[in-house]
Amino acid sequence: MKKRILSLLLAALLMLSAGLLSACGQQPSEPSAPADEPGSEPAAEPEGAVSNFIVPEGGYDGSEVTITFYHTMGANLTEVLDLYIPEFNKLYPNIHIEHQQVGNYDDVRDQISTEITVGNQPNIAYCYPDHVALYNLAGAVATLDDLIDSQIEVARADGSTEILGLTDEQKADFIAGYYEEGRQFGDGLMYTLPFSKSTEVLYYNKTFFDEHGLTVPTTWDEMEALCAQIKEIDPNSIPLGYDSESNWFITMCEQYGSGYTSATGDHFIFDNETNRAFVKEFREWYQNGYLTTQMLYGAYTSGLFTSETDPVSYMSIGSSAGATHQRPAKGEDGTYPFEVGIATIPQVSADNQKVISQGPSVCIFRKDNPQEVIASWLFVKFLTTSVDFQAEFSMASGYVPVLKSVAENEAYKAFIDQADGGDYISALSAKVCLEQEEYYYTSPAFNGSSTARDQVGSLLAQCLTAEDNGDVDAMIEQAFANAIAECEYNS
Repeated sequence: MKKRILSLLLAALLMLSAGLLSACGQQPSEPSAPADEPGSEPAAEPEGAVSNFIVPEGGYDGSEVTITFYHTMGANLTEVLDLYIPEFNKLYPNIHIEHQQVGNYDDVRDQISTEITVGNQPNIAYCYPDHVALYNLAGAVATLDDLIDSQIEVARADGSTEILGLTDEQKADFIAGYYEEGRQFGDGLMYTLPFSKSTEVLYYNKTFFDEHGLTVPTTWDEMEALCAQIKEIDPNSIPLGYDSESNWFITMCEQYGSGYTSATGDHFIFDNETNRAFVKEFREWYQNGYLTTQMLYGAYTSGLFTSETDPVSYMSIGSSAGATHQRPAKGEDGTYPFEVGIATIPQVSADNQKVISQGPSVCIFRKDNPQEVIASWLFVKFLTTSVDFQAEFSMASGYVPVLKSVAENEAYKAFIDQADGGDYISALSAKVCLEQEEYYYTSPAFNGSSTARDQVGSLLAQCLTAEDNGDVDAMIEQAFANAIAECEYNS
C-alpha cells in the first residue's frame, strides 16, 4: 500500500515535471522499438511521458557545479571511491563530487522518491530497474542516449581532450547483458549504466562430492537425480538451499522462454502452463526433502550449507557477491572443514542458458541546470569505463567488473589466479561469473515490476508448502491467479 500511495503521488507531479523539464535542453523524441523484446507489441512511452535529454550545443562549458551521489557503499568501498575522485578532479576541477551512503537499496529508493516530490533529488544514484521505473512516474531520470552518442570534444584540465560520449570501443567493452539492462524500460531509451554486478552461482561441498564420486549438475534433471543420491547418503540432509524464490521462478521463466513480465502491453504474463508445471515439479522436490529456500528456512540458506550440525545442505544457490558467507568457519587447526566448489546454476537446456544479472547500476537525475546533468555524466563515464577503478572496486566488493577488459588488468589477473574454495573464494566466484558472462539476462522494468517479483517468490514458497488437499493442480492455479490479481491491483 505504501508503494501504491507513493506512486499516485508521483503521478500527480507529471504535469508539473513536464513544464519544468521543457527548459532544460530536453525535447520529445520518437520512441524506438524495445531492444530485448523481439516480436512484442509496439513500444509505448513511459508512464511519466519521458522526453530525451538533449546535450546543449558546446557540451560541458566548464561550469563549477556540485554533484551529489547516493549509494549504499560501506567504508571499504568508499575508500576506493575516494581514491578516484581526486583523479577525476585532475581532469575536471570545477566538478565537485559529494557522495553519501544512504542505508540499503530500498532506503535509497525511498529517500529519492520523497525528494523527487520537492525537486530535491540527487544528481546520481545507485539504482535497480524498478527504482528507475518508479522515479520516471515523475519523469525524473535523464535519458542517456544523446550523451552516449555525443561527439562533442571536451577539454580537460590536464590539457587533454575526450569526446563527451562513449567511443565504439568503450561501448563494446561493457559486458553486453549488463549494458543492455539500461534499455529494458519498453521505449528503447537508455536510462542507466552498469556499475557493479553479481549473479547467482551454485556453491557445493567439493570435499563431500569428491568423497562420494558425485557430479556437479548442469541441468535441473541432473539436480533432481543428485538430490535423490545425497538423500540416500545422508537422509537427514536437505541437499539444496536456494536463497531467492523470486530469482528461481524468474530464471526458470527465462530458461524455458515461458514469459514472466512485459514492459509494454499486458505487464504480467507469468500465469501459463509451463510455469505452473515447473512449480508443481519443485513442490515434489520439496515434499521429498530435497530443498529449502530462504523464505522457508527463515534465513539465508548459506547457514545450512556451512552448518556443522544436522540438518546440513551440500549445495547452495545464492549471490556470487556473497561467496565469503558460503565458506565455513576455520577450525582450531586453521583449516576449513571442507572445500567449496562453485559452478554455473543448472539449466533447462544447453541451447538457452540463462543466469540472472543482479547488482546496482547508476542513473542520472534531471536538473534545471543541464550542466549538472553533463557533469554527472562525465563522472559516471569516468567510473564505469575506468579499467583500474572497476578492477579495484570489484576486488574490494565481491562484485564482478562490468568491463570485459578488466580481465586483462594485471592486478585483477593476479586476484583471479588466487582463486580457490577457501581463503580466495571471492576470486573463485568472480572467475565463474566471468566465464558465464554471455548468459546474463535482465527482466523488463515498469511501475509494478517489483510487485511481480515479490508475488512470484511468494507463490512459489506457498505452492511448495501447501497441504495436499487432493487437487494440487487447482491449488497451484489459484496461487497463480491470486498473484496476478495482486500485481494488477498494486501497479
